[in-house]
Amino acid sequence: MTFAKHKRFQAFQLLVPKPALMDRYIAAELIPPFLFGVGAFSSVLVAVGTVFELVRRVVESGLPISIAFDVFLLKLPSFVVLAFPMSTLLAALMTYSRLSSDSELTALRSCGVSIYRLVLPALVLSTCVMGLTFLFNEQVVPAANYRATTTLSRALKEEKPQFQEQNIYYPEYQEIELADGREVKRLTRLFYADAFDGQRMRGLTIIDRSRGDLNQIVVSDSAEWNPKQNKWDFYNGTIYLVAPDSSYRNIVRFEHQQLQLPRTPLDVAANTRDSDEMNIAQVSEQLQVAMMSGNEQKIRRYSLRIQEKIAFPFICTIFGLVGATLGTNPKGKGRATSFGISVIIIFSYYMLLFMCDALGLSGVLSPWLAAWLPNIFGFATAGFLLFRADK
Repeated sequence: MTFAKHKRFQAFQLLVPKPALMDRYIAAELIPPFLFGVGAFSSVLVAVGTVFELVRRVVESGLPISIAFDVFLLKLPSFVVLAFPMSTLLAALMTYSRLSSDSELTALRSCGVSIYRLVLPALVLSTCVMGLTFLFNEQVVPAANYRATTTLSRALKEEKPQFQEQNIYYPEYQEIELADGREVKRLTRLFYADAFDGQRMRGLTIIDRSRGDLNQIVVSDSAEWNPKQNKWDFYNGTIYLVAPDSSYRNIVRFEHQQLQLPRTPLDVAANTRDSDEMNIAQVSEQLQVAMMSGNEQKIRRYSLRIQEKIAFPFICTIFGLVGATLGTNPKGKGRATSFGISVIIIFSYYMLLFMCDALGLSGVLSPWLAAWLPNIFGFATAGFLLFRADK
């Protein structure tokens, strides 16, 4: 190493201080139980959530074992992500309980180390796991879940097309201000198609009320989206122009007609993925489609799923703080006790999570509050326990 490189390396060491010996020691104690927890919880979750169903498919439906194994591997990331926060709780609780039972925490506190400083390594580890959880949820889990679904359907000869085949229905609404100043939502356009083959829609009826002075009804045998001109190409149909007094103004027959209608009905027909098979960007696109159609149920569901995808990784930090704080209790806990406490906390927290999800979908709670209320409660509980442990 040259002298200049050596000086730069020394300057880097000054800017990025080396972790204290206590932090490195606690971190080394945290990692083995965390890895054990990931393996243990993932095994239980994947066995309950996937293995039993795949074995049934192999026995009853003749699913090839090789395909079942592929689906198992594709489903595994979704359960590993669920195991991350659980493992963080278990690792923090087991590590700090062991340090407490061996009086190591007592010795550190007698040297003037505060409880807040002691739980810092657990906080750093849980924050790293939180980032890893978010990365998995965005980049790995949605694609793996979608591929698992298509692989299983194809193997069982139940493959579904990547689009809605029949009865494509799309209403479009607009806010209108009445004479008394009240704003109401009125239907401005209704799009309906009997069938869709992935490229062309057939048996279309469109009621267009977007122009106040003249309404039109379009009936067409088929139509497809023209991406170059951002218009719909309609074939073999009739346009009925209706005056404000509900009388026919004109009737136009056509073999080919281009109309300036939104592309949204095509987006509605093309979306068949569940929310757990989409990342935040893809769910946001579907939310925009739902907002354009005015479908309140879909708007609420997609809004809730976006907030849940953002809020879920923070469970790792909450569990890390709760586990570390409970573990600092002078009354030492064995591994079996720590595991039992972890299971109780996990069960209680996920019950709250599912209840808030149901309340959010039903409209009792706003999507933001339904997604973040468990985290708010969790951080408040962790803060209370940490404050109490410092007394």
